[in-house]
Amino acid sequence: MSAQGVDLKKRRMLITATAGVGAVGVGFALVPFISYWQPSARAKALGAPEEADISKLEEGALLRVKWRGKVCWIVNRSEQMLKDLKENTDHLLDPDSEAPQQPDYCKNWHRSIKPKYWVAVGICTHLGCSPTYRPDVAPADLGPEWKGGFFCPCHGSKFDLAGRVFKGVPAPKNLVVPPHKYLSDTRILIGEDAGGAA
Repeated sequence: MSAQGVDLKKRRMLITATAGVGAVGVGFALVPFISYWQPSARAKALGAPEEADISKLEEGALLRVKWRGKVCWIVNRSEQMLKDLKENTDHLLDPDSEAPQQPDYCKNWHRSIKPKYWVAVGICTHLGCSPTYRPDVAPADLGPEWKGGFFCPCHGSKFDLAGRVFKGVPAPKNLVVPPHKYLSDTRILIGEDAGGAA
């Protein structure tokens, strides 16, 4: 066939179509390969860090995040909540967090990296129930000394807004603070700290 009999427009269209179909095919072939790089649900449950967006967490509100198959809490504490933490120490079993229930960088009066945000594992240290968030001050059922915190309905354990356990309740220790770090002002990574501990 001579060069004059070749339809160049048709040839370009076929080359373009073939290249397009090939590119789509390569894309479909890469999806399973790339998905292997993501941790599986099992790996996440075993301890892969979990990222939390706190940009929309209002003051006084609680955010729940699942890490290692457990519910973790992030609380955005108001200035009044922080003030009440300092005034609550007489009612607490371990106000200075002497028992190792938190990383060293959270061993302070507010049990957090930044006073405003508190991160904890939402499991009672008595028998593993999940306490309820009770930010209300001095409700009739919890008494006049209650400045807000967590109440475990299973056996009556009480914790303040830093997860410190009250005296005279079944729970023997403060709530656990997991390793965590700030990725930015609005993102927290639970399960890994700045030193890489998990």
